Amino acid sequence: MLSSTSARRLSLLGSQVASSARLSSTAAMAPAAKYKVSVIGSGNWGSAIAKIVAENTASNPEAFDLNVRMWVFEEMIGDKKLTEIINTQHENVKYLPGIRLPSNLVAVPDLVECVTGSDILIFNVPHQFLPRICSQLKGKIPPSVRAVSCIKGVELSANGITLIASYITEQLGIYCGALSGANLAPEVAQEKFSETTIAYKVPDAADSITQKTIKTLFHRPYFHVSVVNDLAGVSLAGALKNIVALASGFVDGMGWGDNAKAAIIRRGLLEMTQFSREFFPESEASTFTEESCGVADVITSCAGGRNHKLGVAMIKTKKPVFELENELLKGQKAQGVTTAQEVNAFLTKRGKAAEYPLFTAVNDIIFNGLDSSALPEILEKVEKKVE
Repeated sequence: MLSSTSARRLSLLGSQVASSARLSSTAAMAPAAKYKVSVIGSGNWGSAIAKIVAENTASNPEAFDLNVRMWVFEEMIGDKKLTEIINTQHENVKYLPGIRLPSNLVAVPDLVECVTGSDILIFNVPHQFLPRICSQLKGKIPPSVRAVSCIKGVELSANGITLIASYITEQLGIYCGALSGANLAPEVAQEKFSETTIAYKVPDAADSITQKTIKTLFHRPYFHVSVVNDLAGVSLAGALKNIVALASGFVDGMGWGDNAKAAIIRRGLLEMTQFSREFFPESEASTFTEESCGVADVITSCAGGRNHKLGVAMIKTKKPVFELENELLKGQKAQGVTTAQEVNAFLTKRGKAAEYPLFTAVNDIIFNGLDSSALPEILEKVEKKVE
């Protein structure tokens, strides 16, 4: 027989085991931490992406917090604040009119308030505004936060190139991937079928935010997502295709037809791949030929979109490019203009401008008075193939 002391010990042990089992059961039933998501930017593309993300947080309540906050640069629309209109009418009447936004998408005018407590940040602003935004957020974002940049551009100067995602990482100390694809914002917002590419290489094997998490956050029945590791290729494709789109606009402005546009697209893809492999050798040529961010985005951008529209108008009206931006784009920017100028400065400093005749010609047409009718002659001079 057990002594009274042993009996008491066994009784206590049994109670502890039972208690532990109850705690384990409770922990198993307790929901895992849900990722909170914020979108920085509310232009037409920012609002379209925020719509997708909010739809997916609502569809995946086990993984994500329901509400998605969207930072909005506050403006007055008549006698009402834009944030008030978005939060009550669920429509961005200035930048994405006619599109119903999910009720769980919350417009926030204060940038720091918008991102506080978030686990995943989605950057979607014109890239020239990014330094100011990062300066406001510096020191306020935990290193465990993860980000995706939907900004099609690069930080470029004569001295060097920084990928937008890498710039965010450097400034804020958080890992950032990149989204780019054949995605005209109005069509995506209208739920017309399209594809996109996200470069997201999990920075740490222990990270709970995986490629699957990112795909779940962005993938919709009408918006198909491919996740790859090639951050440089995806980022550069999204930036450089805007230069090609301007050139296609010049061709359409002159009325040269589809054959000429096809030639511009081919030449543009060659220079995009050449540039990426020369200055970012870790990039993959297949990104430009097999992914939505490559050839598909070039085709879409050369058929429509801001840069193509601006290129057509430049030829037809002969007005200065920045005047046309104000007239046609209602406060938004055609990023190809800045990118063309910065790429040209970068190449010129390295004595490489002649090796990129299309990129150089686009810059010269915009800024140096080159006649766009000279394009065939210019492209004939150099036909450097990408091996």
